[in-house]
Amino acid sequence: MACLGSRLAIATIAVSFALVLPAFAQFAPPPAKPAAPKATAPSPRAASCHNGASFDRFLVDVKQQAVAAGVSQRTIAEASPYLVYDQGIVNRDRGQRVFGQLFTEFAGRMAAPYRMQNGQQHIKQYAAAFARAEKEYGVPPAVIAAFWGLESDFGANMGNLPTLKSLVSLAYDCRRSEMFVHETIAALKIIDRGDLHPDEMIGSWAGELGQTQFLPVHYVNYAVDYDGDGRRDLLHSGADVIGSTANYIANGLKWRRGEPWLEEIKVPPNLPWEKTDLTVREPRSTWAQLGVTYPDGRPLPNDNLAASVLLPMGRFGPAFMAYPNFAAYTEWNNSLIYSTTAGYLATRIAGAPPMRKPTTPVAQLPFNELKELQQLLVRAGFNVGKVDGVLGQQSRAAVKAMQIKYGLPADSWPTAELLARMRGGTAQAQPQTAVR
Repeated sequence: MACLGSRLAIATIAVSFALVLPAFAQFAPPPAKPAAPKATAPSPRAASCHNGASFDRFLVDVKQQAVAAGVSQRTIAEASPYLVYDQGIVNRDRGQRVFGQLFTEFAGRMAAPYRMQNGQQHIKQYAAAFARAEKEYGVPPAVIAAFWGLESDFGANMGNLPTLKSLVSLAYDCRRSEMFVHETIAALKIIDRGDLHPDEMIGSWAGELGQTQFLPVHYVNYAVDYDGDGRRDLLHSGADVIGSTANYIANGLKWRRGEPWLEEIKVPPNLPWEKTDLTVREPRSTWAQLGVTYPDGRPLPNDNLAASVLLPMGRFGPAFMAYPNFAAYTEWNNSLIYSTTAGYLATRIAGAPPMRKPTTPVAQLPFNELKELQQLLVRAGFNVGKVDGVLGQQSRAAVKAMQIKYGLPADSWPTAELLARMRGGTAQAQPQTAVR
């Protein structure tokens, strides 16, 4: 969902995943139902993890697993015309392009005022369903609406590819075969229990479905019938989308009822930067003693509510207090830019003011230098994931460790000075004062 976080294990800070959405109308007409897709020749290399079995032989085994999991033969027959291999889907998966982007740029576009206003309008339009979801699951309407807006612009952009074809193609490919076999069987269960017909299952190339982009396993486990029509329809029913998303956030992502998720803060120039990390939680009273305040200077509550200081662009960029509920965002999508944007958009829908802009531009290493820094971090013994010039959470952790080693402000933001130190150079960056 955009659960492309831990669920799809997509690049840690990938932000290209078709999220550059225009300001769609509130509801676009549903895509025309496509004819059953025609099979294409499977890729010989993909069969290596299936003991050389052809796609057709592999598919027989998947169908047998589905039947063993309780899927009826009727559903297997109904879905079979759509269970075809598409090398284009595999190529798309293997060729995902990721790029680094400043949080302020991404959030400025994705949490734009029109999307905030659209979220507020949907909360009014579906007031009864949102109230019911908050009562039953403890998830605030703004949290649901923010994911709804980011994932599909409230149903306007859910994808246009046959889901079963996408799933079974990725299941045959060796990169994440086991995961997508389970997702294929889950999609068949969705059909079997009468929620969707095969020709209705249209979504993203990665097999996600509906207005908040559920993978089929999550659809099976968390979708609920909130409009009372006997179906769990996350493509067409706004009420079902609201109830199901709340159920997933509450029970799948372990939302803590009545607690905040993200708040903008102001940090002092002498904050112990090594403590600014999602893995470090301190009571708000401790952060208050260290000089952290709200943006307008108001003090933080003097209580024991645990929180982390999150600096998505280092000590000179925006600063947030991330509460335990923020873990639901990083579980939904482990890209820090996406998860922080989703949390921030939810605060805006709930009535928070826009975040303050940095007083001076925040310097960002060019792509090639960031990639070089990752290579140097690998040589130093750190696991940064893929060396791709993208600042994912593993890279951020490694940057912080090296900043501590060199006695630099450990705010996890890569700088020219850190790169020079790791190259063995003597260049020193001019000291800056964090004026916020």
